[in-house]
Amino acid sequence: MHSIQENKTQPLLSIEDLSVDFISGDTVQQAVKHISFSINSGETLALVGESGSGKSVTAHSILRLLPYPLARHPNGSITYQGQDLLSATPAALRKVRGDRIAMIFQEPMSSLNPLHSIEKQINEILILHKGLNNKQASARTLELLRLVEIKNPEQRMNAYPHELSGGQRQRVMIAMALANEPQLLIADEPTTALDVTVQQTILELLRDLQERLGMSILLISHDLNLVRRVAHRVCVMRNGEIVEQAACADIFNNPQHPYTQELLGAEPSGLPAPHTPSETLLETQDLRVWFPIKQGILQRTVDYVKAVDGISLTLQRGQTLGVVGESGSGKSTLGLAILRLIHSQGRILYAGQAIEGLSQKQVRPLRRDIQVVFQDPFGSLSPRMSVSDIIGEGLQIHKMGNAQQQEHAIIDVLREVGLDPETRHRYPHEFSGGQRQRISIARALVLKPKLIVLDEPTSALDRTVQRQVVELLRHLQQKYTLTYVFISHDLAVVKALSHQLLVMRQGQVVEQGDAETIFAAPQHHYTQQLLAAAFMNSSQHL
Repeated sequence: MHSIQENKTQPLLSIEDLSVDFISGDTVQQAVKHISFSINSGETLALVGESGSGKSVTAHSILRLLPYPLARHPNGSITYQGQDLLSATPAALRKVRGDRIAMIFQEPMSSLNPLHSIEKQINEILILHKGLNNKQASARTLELLRLVEIKNPEQRMNAYPHELSGGQRQRVMIAMALANEPQLLIADEPTTALDVTVQQTILELLRDLQERLGMSILLISHDLNLVRRVAHRVCVMRNGEIVEQAACADIFNNPQHPYTQELLGAEPSGLPAPHTPSETLLETQDLRVWFPIKQGILQRTVDYVKAVDGISLTLQRGQTLGVVGESGSGKSTLGLAILRLIHSQGRILYAGQAIEGLSQKQVRPLRRDIQVVFQDPFGSLSPRMSVSDIIGEGLQIHKMGNAQQQEHAIIDVLREVGLDPETRHRYPHEFSGGQRQRISIARALVLKPKLIVLDEPTSALDRTVQRQVVELLRHLQQKYTLTYVFISHDLAVVKALSHQLLVMRQGQVVEQGDAETIFAAPQHHYTQQLLAAAFMNSSQHL
């Protein structure tokens, strides 16, 4: 592998004075403005910034994957090994795309063909670019799946994308990207949707492959922990401009630009809201949610998926219970069972009242007291309703006050969550992700509930917005003595909010108790693994 210093004279890829405009009718939107950077052989360069900063647009420009002619480049050049890619012919581009420069996309499901097996999709690339026959391509595909450490690769070759987990699909994407041993790998948010332990293994894999194959990586991410671990140099983007560019250590130890300083200080921190011991609000005893696995013509039950397997917990009024674990551990199912939105066995006590045997009609009055905020505000907010209608819907259902009182309540709650009440007649699509999440919190809050179940409420948000939402939740908890069940795989957020902690794995509790104690000295090896992956320090750098 070439050393980075050796190739400083001639960068592998050089972007100079690049701009990208998007044209819609008569309006021109500047997505990227006059940016310049280069990538050397064997180097990892990270583009960081929040959603909408122009990171992905820059990456897609390199391979000319933007929606042309709606997109255009009014100025700038992208030079790869002496060749300008912006003026390259379609035939010249095809030679570079997927062969010399490969890309891993954020969402593997949108990049994999659901109708073709994994083998067929990787074989296709090898046959197209390398001229291999079917037998040779299949042998190489098997090698690649072993390289990205997919378990039982022989069986997995025949699998379809939907039959794989998120982490496995991401590994397949990496295998496809590496099929032609590219010189440059563009990784666009490669670990966003993955659990921390899977993130860790994917990172180690990329790092290992980089060393073995001597390739360069352009990493696009808003996760600074991740960037710190793998990047040599960092470019910080904001509103389509690069505001700071420096070696990774310099960016983290001595950031110059106020925005970089803000980004680095945006990690959710601080202690949970003060709590004095009080009465128990929520209790579960041996709670189970088992989904039957049926087979044969008669659909006999042959086994069960034990999504939640015998969980007991107690939560006091004004406390936050953090529920953590990987995807598929049963966190969200536990939340749905507490909310009585799915059938469960075992006891659920709310304020001393057993609610597990109540019918939906009997549960309805409790819905006012027990509210929920979901992961994806866009999916849970009706696009046809204005913000005022969305927040006011619960008030109407529970017949709380007359029209004027309801209007006042909506205005008050919007102020409470930090939104301008004047915007209440607008629709969800007119707001950013963080604002939509505030609307979801306002919808839950307007009913003056006692318990709120928050299912991954910050996972889709930028760090600076996450921090604001965490501070908002903390403030509201203190003001109204709210009780939270906070479900998340983001341990930094959980640490900043939780009094109690419940660590789940495959439907079971592996560790539970005082959050501060567990974060300081986790007992179970799985909890230790989760915390090590989430709070890895910069010493484990490339």
